[in-house]
Amino acid sequence: MSSDNKKWFSLNIGRKNQETSSSCSCGKQSGGCGGHDHEEIKHIEERKDGFEQVFDVKMNRRSAFKQLAASLAIGAGAVSTSCSMFSDDESKEKAQIDWEEQFKGNYKLMTDEEKKATVDRLVRSYQLRTGKTISMSSKNAEENVLFGYAFNISKCQGYMDCVSACVEENNQDRNSQMQYIRIHEMKDGNGFNFNESDDNYYHEVPAEGHFYMGTQCFHCDNPPCVNVCPVQATWREDDGLVVVDYDWCVGCRYCMAACPYDGRRFNWSKPEVPEEEINKNQHYLGNRLRKKGVMEKCTFCVQRSRAGKNPACVEACPTGARIFGNLLDPNSTIRWVLENKKVFRLREDLGTEPKFWYFMD
Repeated sequence: MSSDNKKWFSLNIGRKNQETSSSCSCGKQSGGCGGHDHEEIKHIEERKDGFEQVFDVKMNRRSAFKQLAASLAIGAGAVSTSCSMFSDDESKEKAQIDWEEQFKGNYKLMTDEEKKATVDRLVRSYQLRTGKTISMSSKNAEENVLFGYAFNISKCQGYMDCVSACVEENNQDRNSQMQYIRIHEMKDGNGFNFNESDDNYYHEVPAEGHFYMGTQCFHCDNPPCVNVCPVQATWREDDGLVVVDYDWCVGCRYCMAACPYDGRRFNWSKPEVPEEEINKNQHYLGNRLRKKGVMEKCTFCVQRSRAGKNPACVEACPTGARIFGNLLDPNSTIRWVLENKKVFRLREDLGTEPKFWYFMD
């Protein structure tokens, strides 16, 4: 790598007691044998936090599988009735798909064949459920590709076309108005004070005496969100994208708390996207339909970027304030910006090494 290229690369890129009385072992009612006092036990139970109350429940493998088999039998009986939308064969196929999906592994640890198999199951499941077809990719990161992003503060006028495009492209929940991108309206002279910025404005823009900055997931090279995940449901890919396996996420929200850039979103309810608005061009690690209780975030539109396209926000920006590309390509626009503009990143003191720069003309 030439000395000129080292100028930007040196930034370290590339990285809950029953209420009725019960009998004790002597056959007497609670408290009659001088054994454990029921009220004392109840008092102890009430002191337990939510985690203990949930995980103190003991279940052996046999009882667990009995419950699972019973659930499947009930489900199969329900779909085989005359009012079912599925035929018997389709019911069996759907049950098989659900079973295999329930016991699949972490996507990160899958072979390419296993990745393709889970994608095929999800596509078929959607078809059985809706009668329609989606396209879902499992394309891996390419060699010699490291994605980066630059934001021109001078050009952003606060229009939020990028926000709308992101919502549509990435099948984000319409009821909660979930948005990966925030456009902050900042007052001139106050510096980059996000505590005094407004990201929920409805007036005509650009507003006099203000400037605009966009934030989203910065796909850090040293992402704190990844480090705190207890089940390894989020990780950094070789092309720099920080991704989430929605089927492995347990919804603890540790990553949400760890992110210093407010880059992650949690599904408090089942995400709702009207059928006619669903973007059917999907990626397993990107814009496929999510479920209640999981995290999601910007993926630099992995379904687009790994297909050689720009993220939807970049294409939608009417002023050209957004720049995206391969940091390892010396002829890319993103490289030109990093080598010729005075760029900076938010909270560089944290050592997160975000791959998202800001600059001005």
